[in-house]
Amino acid sequence: MTMLDRMRRHKGWLKWSLALVVLTFVVFYIPDFLTTSTGAAPGEVLAEVENESITVGAFQRRYGAQLQAYRNAYGAGMSEDLLRQLGIEQQILQQLIDEQSMVVEAARQGVSVSDVEVRERILAMPAFQENGVFIGEQRYRQVLSFQSPPMTTSEFEAQMRRAIAIEKLRNSLTAWMTLTDAEVAEEFRLRNEKVRLDVVAITPDVFRPQVQVADADLAAYYETHKEAYRVGERRRIKYALVDVDQVREGLTVPDAEIAAFYEANRAQYSTPEEIRASHILLSLDGADAGAVRTRAAALLAEARSGADFAALAREHSQDEGSAVQGGDLDYFGRGRMVPEFEQAAFALEVGQISDVVESPFGFHIIKLTDRRPGTTQPLADVRAEIVDQLRWQSAQQQAEQTARAIEPSVRTVADLERVAGERGLILQESELFLRDEPITGLGPAPEITGRVFEMAEGEVSEATRVARGWVFYTRTGTSEPYVPALDEVRDRVREDVTRERAEALARERATAIAAALKSAPDFAAAARREGLAVSSTELITRGSAITTIGTSPALDAAAFALPVGGVSGPIEVPSGTAVVRVAEREDVTEAQLADGREPLRQELIEARRDRFFSAYMTKAKASMRIAVRDETMARVVNTMR
Repeated sequence: MTMLDRMRRHKGWLKWSLALVVLTFVVFYIPDFLTTSTGAAPGEVLAEVENESITVGAFQRRYGAQLQAYRNAYGAGMSEDLLRQLGIEQQILQQLIDEQSMVVEAARQGVSVSDVEVRERILAMPAFQENGVFIGEQRYRQVLSFQSPPMTTSEFEAQMRRAIAIEKLRNSLTAWMTLTDAEVAEEFRLRNEKVRLDVVAITPDVFRPQVQVADADLAAYYETHKEAYRVGERRRIKYALVDVDQVREGLTVPDAEIAAFYEANRAQYSTPEEIRASHILLSLDGADAGAVRTRAAALLAEARSGADFAALAREHSQDEGSAVQGGDLDYFGRGRMVPEFEQAAFALEVGQISDVVESPFGFHIIKLTDRRPGTTQPLADVRAEIVDQLRWQSAQQQAEQTARAIEPSVRTVADLERVAGERGLILQESELFLRDEPITGLGPAPEITGRVFEMAEGEVSEATRVARGWVFYTRTGTSEPYVPALDEVRDRVREDVTRERAEALARERATAIAAALKSAPDFAAAARREGLAVSSTELITRGSAITTIGTSPALDAAAFALPVGGVSGPIEVPSGTAVVRVAEREDVTEAQLADGREPLRQELIEARRDRFFSAYMTKAKASMRIAVRDETMARVVNTMR
């Protein structure tokens, strides 16, 4: 880690891991839709585990931290929209519920955490240490105040207490687990031995044109595979939709509301001032501070007398990351560096060199090389965006208000049809659908499909939130499970017969040439004579993807059982059939095993403990009262979409 990384990390973020629980807090910008537009206050309860609350604020903090972590790992391309497609909101809610369940179970099992344990853990955290010594109460509080939103010491210490309780619970349940040397050695071998392969892949697609399927073939295949074509139980619904988009089309947003939103969220449309600086760092590392300052003063005199600053940095700076760049730190804004450095750097004019600046990392000489002024997009440039957001929020609220207002009057199918006509709602009947299928006009709606299979015909639902708005629905039709006639599934049967026959031809071809390839002095030449292409891999481990094949446990099992020069028989792989030759083998050495044994042992033990603890908590949660406030969650999530 470079000194610059350490400087930024000291000011910018802290991270720690306790057993299964990772508590992370980072300095990040939480988008305004999380802080001002969720339709739910931070203190509002989102879920409860045995009367212990999980709040909207806890969800917001975790969501923001998760978003920032993904962006750190995968770049700015990891957008909120992509995360939502992955269902990140429900994953985060489940994480919070799981963690709260662990805390509840720890209390059930009599696990307690003393103030001394919390304090000792905090004092031992590298993020709160400097040269192996605690940074002190004032700077401890300062680091916590840098979080967004800021954290008090009591909030942070409460989180630590929870994490330690979970860690102690897990340890008490799993500390007995261990692994023998033989188990570790076998796993190390399976992970690290390598082979280089020559591969002949024979795909069924090549043989599809050769397959001829008569009507008699279809009938015979269908008779022996009828159950594969069974259609499950299906339902049809009629529904009235309070369509959010329809509501939004009729809305206008007053100029005063647009201006007020812009002023309240000005930071969202602003780019802060940034500067670019270079520095020379002389760290203390146990040296006499006075002597180091004297050296720094001498370098400062050289720099100010006209010496090449970049050359001085490359020769003398002890920041490994920036020294090779002539001390260049690139652009950074306020809040990215420790206060002493930041204050001095932002006070400089472009081209100016600072006095010697002392920070927790040593003595700096700073040269300002550029400055980018902060900018704010004018209201005119973002007006359309704001109008769209406000219309969407207002449409969500009005759609819900409409649904709640008419809910008491919708009790029968006649009510449903009457209210839809009076209110101008979309009234539609779906096609038949299975439990896991989307609904005509609504798309995926598990909140409906889960219930409609239990409803009586003629029963009308309460207002139900879906992606398009709010719906009232009733079951209007049922289709019991049945096996369709051949004519109904003829195309599917033809495809299945064709695929199976093409696969059989590929296996026959592989079997026919396998013997020739095994005995051939030149594997590649023999394959070419058969009109087959040979591809070669690099040295690969088990589980590696191979071009034209992908990953194949069957191929791994065959290849790693062969000696160098050995040729396999036909192997069924996802893409068809393959024959492989082991061109090179790299076995695990005793030295490699000696170096890797203990780290792998700890990894395997932790994985085994994780599985045991996860299974234990699954059973423990079954006896807990866990309640999610779906309406609150819907308001949070739907406003984020």
